[in-house]
Amino acid sequence: MAKNRTKAESKHMDNVASLGCVICLNLGYGYSPATIHHCGTHMGGGRTHQRVLPLCPEHHQGREGIDGKAMGKRQWEMKYGTERDLLSQVELLLQEQERLKV
Repeated sequence: MAKNRTKAESKHMDNVASLGCVICLNLGYGYSPATIHHCGTHMGGGRTHQRVLPLCPEHHQGREGIDGKAMGKRQWEMKYGTERDLLSQVELLLQEQERLKV
């Protein structure tokens, strides 16, 4: 698991979670409260508090979840997109969120 987080990492994770579930957004369900999913180590290096996705309980640990028991990670990524692609999308959403604050 990732190391203890810094103040900046906590702020980043709060900002990511505030976006709502990225999968629900992509499916057109609108805003759904999200928890943080730390992306895997296959992306280079270990898990960090910077590479996180906002996922609702169902898409995180539920029947349709990346960390759930019903489907494997590969099946989840085939259905919803890769962690890498979703991280890119989340980064764009964060940039848009920051732009709108100005």
